[in-house]
Parts: sequence; structure tokens; C-alpha cells
Amino acid sequence: MNMKDVKAIGARLAAGGKVKSLPAIDATAIRELAELLAETGLTEIEIEQGGARLRVARQPGGTFAVSTAPVVAPVAMAAAEAPTQKGSQAGAVTSPMVGTVYVAPEPGKPPFVKVGDQVQEGDTLLIVEAMKTMNPILSPRGGTVSEVFVHDAEPVEFGQPLLAIS
Repeated sequence: MNMKDVKAIGARLAAGGKVKSLPAIDATAIRELAELLAETGLTEIEIEQGGARLRVARQPGGTFAVSTAPVVAPVAMAAAEAPTQKGSQAGAVTSPMVGTVYVAPEPGKPPFVKVGDQVQEGDTLLIVEAMKTMNPILSPRGGTVSEVFVHDAEPVEFGQPLLAIS
């Protein structure tokens, strides 16, 4: 499946008008998006067309979740802390979405934070761009940036550790 196929799915979704309830969703579009997830190894995909948004996400265990919603204005998100597991960094701030991470407000500018910086709850740590929308990743707590796991303009997955605050 290629980008042309994804656009076709979006066009079919939009042809039905605004999404009011789950039965109005094109089941074929959902199946095709689920197949695209399986083919590419992505964990989720979201399309928006004609005021309707369709999101298909793979859950642990290989099951899929589907959500639909009217398009609303983006809101700044606070990143959730990752649970401490084998291989995960204590105090990690994870990505709340799939996208591209940016460490600075614009090219050529200094990064929002670097190792050793003191941050307060609510400070902007990074930006994750998703669907051409810049989403600031806010510090969930105060502390010191102990490690940065990502590089500028790098793709990130949902739940991927971005940096650690100790």
C-alpha cells in the first residue's frame, strides 16, 4: 500500500460526510489501514479528511483499536512517564505520539534543553511534529536533564523514550 492508497482511503472516509457514529465508518478503509500497519511495522496510523479523523493503532498482543473523532484544534501535550522496565531509563519522558522530533524551536537555534539543564514542570523539552502539527512536549516534573535519547529531525514512535529527567 502506498500514499496514493492512503489518500484514497481518506477520500472514501470523507465521502460519507462527517463521522457521527462508528457504523458510518467505511470498514474497508479500517481493514486497509490495519494491513498498512502490519506491512510497515508501524504501531498506529491516523488520517484526516473532510473534517473526519480515523485512527487505527496496534495494541500489545497484535489486536487493533480504532477511534474516530471530528478534527479539533491541537492542544499542547504533557508527555507521560515511562514505567520502569528492563531496558527503560528511570525518569524517562516518552513520546505521546508517532512523528518527527525536533530539539530546537527552529533550525539553527539552540536546543530547548541539553544534558545538565534544570527544568521545571511545564517547560518545553522538545517538539514532535505529527501530521504537519507541531506538538510541544512539556516536562512532567522539575529536575535535571540527565540524558537525551533522540537526535533532531529523527522519527519517533509512540511511547519511545525521548529524554530522562532525574
